[in-house]
Amino acid sequence: MMLKYIVRRSLYSLWVIFGVLLLTFALFNLASGDPAGAVLGKNAAPEEVDALRRKLGSDLPLLFGTRCLTGAFGAPEIDGARVSARRLYAAGNIAAQITFADHSQELVPIPDGAQNFVYAAPDGGTIRECRFFRLQSSPWNSQFLRAVGELVSFRRDFPYVSFFNFGETLGTREPVSAVLKRGVGPSLCLMLPIFLGELLCGVVLALVAVAFLGRFPDRLLLFVAVLTMSLSYLVAIIFGQWLGGYYLEWFPVWGFGGVRYFILPVLIGILCGFGGNLRFFRTVFADELRCEYLRTALAKGASPTAVYGRHLLRNALVQIITRAGAGLPFLFTGSLLLESFFGIPGLGFAGMEALMNSDIQLLKALVLLSAVLFVIINLLTDIAYAWADPRIKLE
Repeated sequence: MMLKYIVRRSLYSLWVIFGVLLLTFALFNLASGDPAGAVLGKNAAPEEVDALRRKLGSDLPLLFGTRCLTGAFGAPEIDGARVSARRLYAAGNIAAQITFADHSQELVPIPDGAQNFVYAAPDGGTIRECRFFRLQSSPWNSQFLRAVGELVSFRRDFPYVSFFNFGETLGTREPVSAVLKRGVGPSLCLMLPIFLGELLCGVVLALVAVAFLGRFPDRLLLFVAVLTMSLSYLVAIIFGQWLGGYYLEWFPVWGFGGVRYFILPVLIGILCGFGGNLRFFRTVFADELRCEYLRTALAKGASPTAVYGRHLLRNALVQIITRAGAGLPFLFTGSLLLESFFGIPGLGFAGMEALMNSDIQLLKALVLLSAVLFVIINLLTDIAYAWADPRIKLE
């Protein structure tokens, strides 16, 4: 039963990843504009822009087709019924697409060695637009299939399947996979203590709160939880750097050189994050305390360790797993604000640099990596439900 469920959920997860791929494709290939122009700037040579477009695949048709946009003939000069252009560089088999004002388009092949292109509209027609395309043999060489190939592609040699082939970053020209591998370690060193600290503080303080439910300690902890939830992450970072780094000089505030560099950002992360866990677990534990079995245990004089540890905590494991599962993907993708303000070279820091440098390749990799992690961890969370509560059947 378990194996059947895992196989079915894995197949379902493939559709989820495919949906994320579609959204990512629409975001980066349709809405982001020309990445080559953004990276090289306005004064780049047309040949450089065209070469980068061909490398990124941004000149390819969206879904299928044989026409790839090229700047080999530069900006054409249109004079009513006549268009002319000069070849700037060699770019293979090229044709001009002529759009008329009063009828449909026409594709005009250009001889391979032609240095100039001149076209006159027949019967006195008016030319509205002229664009140049590089013709390719396969209509399936498209931007969408290239995006699919970046996620998973097949090879002739072992292991025959390759994942996350995002090529090189646009800024440093190093492999995207190398950037991801280099950033996972620092992100885990930062986010794992924050994740465990938030979870542990939330569970322990929530148990203390329900032990004094309705009394002063409970109200005080609830006030602290709301206060930390209302605290801006940015304000906490700036104040923590000033107090712990500049005023008290206890911790370094920039770099990645040992355990001392992580203490301050970890404390800030736990401070800003444990309030939500405290409120969530307090509500879960308070609802569980109203159950008959716990009221019976309390009436029989069971020890607090047995009531809150053995019974209450064990029966709330499903909610704890749910809360933990929602935060696990961020262990690998890192914290954008913390890594950026403390100079920790994790994936969050890499994502911020990619955003500032319009590095589409690295941004796409981070988005798809986050989606895959969410899908995998959701599957593991469902399996953990069956382990935590035998009454749950995976079907």
